[in-house]
Amino acid sequence: MEIKKITKLKNGKYKIKLDSFEFITYDDIIINHGLLYSKKIDDELLNVLSLEAAYYEIYNKTLKFCMKKVRSSDEVEKYLDKMDITNTDKTSIINKLKSINLVNDKIYVKCYINDKFNLSKDSLSKIKDDLINSNIDISIIEDEISKVEYNELDKLERMIIKRIKSNHKYSNYALKNKIVTEFINLGYNYDDIVSIFDRNSSDNYDILVKEYNKLYNKYSKKYEYSELEYVIKNKLHTKGFNYSDIKKEDLN
Repeated sequence: MEIKKITKLKNGKYKIKLDSFEFITYDDIIINHGLLYSKKIDDELLNVLSLEAAYYEIYNKTLKFCMKKVRSSDEVEKYLDKMDITNTDKTSIINKLKSINLVNDKIYVKCYINDKFNLSKDSLSKIKDDLINSNIDISIIEDEISKVEYNELDKLERMIIKRIKSNHKYSNYALKNKIVTEFINLGYNYDDIVSIFDRNSSDNYDILVKEYNKLYNKYSKKYEYSELEYVIKNKLHTKGFNYSDIKKEDLN
């Protein structure tokens, strides 16, 4: 088969026109096989060019995937597992990307810790567990965790204070339970959570009065006064409020 024309396209691609058909390939393939100087392609070479073009197509897709953000080896491997590619080519692509630092577990872990600590509520414990679950070498994770200079207790205190200040309906008891559950699930220490909450919690009398009035307005037309007091008392109790703290002169 004779090469009739080679046309340069975008993104390092070339279109090669033969006698009866044309195909797309890449600049590295053009150079490696000296196609700019050769005018003939036999079936064996055409098959090689086809395989190499498929390899470079997947490589370039993976390159774009890695350029969006720092990737771990595990992420790239899972991405390539979705492709029609041999294990040999998969290893070759990952090693090639490692050689230009687009796949680097150490950099990935460092960026992951920094982003998660500053942009999420997660504790260092949860961040570490998530990284371990990402099949990253534990020695890399522990090394980067050991370098962290952030004060985790300061972060936890800021978040708990924000929760307390934004509370408009929960009793201290109910709010404390919600906060403890939330931050334990994020990997924080129970004693630290409770200590910070107790140190920063405030009197929730205004919230109690507000909840009482809300319940009173909701049920006052439905129940007689004797029943109404019982209903409100039970509702407040389920919300964690102490009914006996209410001062009658502050209601309604």
